[in-house]
Amino acid sequence: MSKVALVTGGTRGIGAAISISLKEAGYTVAATYAGNDEAAAEFKETTGINVYKWDVGDFDACADGVAKVVAELGRVDILVNNAGITRDTSFGRMTKDMWDAVMNTNLTSNFNMCKAIFDDMKANKFGRIICISSINGQKGQIGQVNYSAAKAGVIGFVKALAQEGARHGITVNAIAPGYVSTDMVMAVPEEILAKIIKGIPVGRLGEASEIGRSVAFLASDDAGYITGSTLTINGGQYIT
Repeated sequence: MSKVALVTGGTRGIGAAISISLKEAGYTVAATYAGNDEAAAEFKETTGINVYKWDVGDFDACADGVAKVVAELGRVDILVNNAGITRDTSFGRMTKDMWDAVMNTNLTSNFNMCKAIFDDMKANKFGRIICISSINGQKGQIGQVNYSAAKAGVIGFVKALAQEGARHGITVNAIAPGYVSTDMVMAVPEEILAKIIKGIPVGRLGEASEIGRSVAFLASDDAGYITGSTLTINGGQYIT
């Protein structure tokens, strides 16, 4: 029986690429989404990957959602905390609602999801947890105080949880992508996108599939000695 991988925000963008890469690696994949029913249905029909709808910022919804996945597919062996949103504006214009929305989806969701699966992983003496951070969680970004803080928090979360999980066979790692050619990035005005690419030493945007394959590696047995790490994938734009 194949291992089960659960990917939050797994039906669009980088999340979709992660879900597909894990399926190609032989895992049974469950992909969550928040609200776009049409996109999720199309993704399921195209890929054959199971989709589940819940708000990852809601603690109880995560517990209930994970329980449903386990009942239908089996225990969760790999968790990918990918779900994320932006509410960009200058700090002076940023409202508490904008702060809370980004924190709940981008950071608190990691707590919610890990609480729902961590004890079972400990009991099974195996687990792979991969959390998606961002280049802007490493270097900061103007107009993204909320997003940068949340994504930096993800890295701290990973470093701490990795130390608790290691003795139980659970690895916990982060991936910090740079600019990737998702629909969101490609919607940036052409002149601004050109400036972004100019600042990337390899001279191009990343591909979502490159992030997906990196997640698949960290989920594999070959990555069993890697934990508490942040894999930076940004074409050399920011070197840590």
